[in-house]
Amino acid sequence: MNNPFHIQRELRYGAPVCDEILINRYYTIGYSWYFRQAKWALEIINRNDHLLSQAERLNNFRSDIRIPKRFRAGLNPFHGSGYDRGHLVASANNNILEVQNSETFLMSNMSPQKPNFNRQIWKKLEEATRTLNNDEDIFETYVLTCPVFYFDRMIETIGDEDDDNGIYIPIPHAFVKSVLAEDKRGKLKLWTFKMDNKELDGDLEDYLVVTYDAEQLVGGRFWDKISGGDIHQQKKNPRAMWDY
Repeated sequence: MNNPFHIQRELRYGAPVCDEILINRYYTIGYSWYFRQAKWALEIINRNDHLLSQAERLNNFRSDIRIPKRFRAGLNPFHGSGYDRGHLVASANNNILEVQNSETFLMSNMSPQKPNFNRQIWKKLEEATRTLNNDEDIFETYVLTCPVFYFDRMIETIGDEDDDNGIYIPIPHAFVKSVLAEDKRGKLKLWTFKMDNKELDGDLEDYLVVTYDAEQLVGGRFWDKISGGDIHQQKKNPRAMWDY
């Protein structure tokens, strides 16, 4: 098998370790069999933005049959759970082609998210990444999204023994989103956010964190292929956010 890090454009700057890499047409998932969901999802925002067409949101949620059945999430655990099927790679980040948008509705791209988190500040952060990507000085925007579990806290689950062959899906305590922007001169800028999976107040800047600290939570280095050292470890404090 070819090394996906050599053929997948979004992986050019690296990604954390995982149990299984799921190569899609327009983004890549690093899947965790243990947690029955992605450990990380990595995308380039709307890499087809040179095309004029635009696809509608398809909402065709479905299981990812590439994952062994005993390790994959289906639709049933989410029904009546009180949690949204929260996108890691946002649908609106991939809305140029129908096949591109459709890929984002694979259940391997979903994690349980509180509705008042998913539909409020998380949506606001997704919109802000698109604002950054639309800056005329930006060439490409890479987005790495990771569920986070705090092992000193109780981990709750959705699902029951009758759902999808007894699959239980752990509920992440938080989510990390690391945004790496490359401008047209080849200069890289990085911002990393950590948000608890609950209703949150305040501005997006309030949730900026040092990338090194986020890596410790997720359990893997984010952008390890960047030459010239770890750009995310050169500053002790998070970078000021872009104008969104």
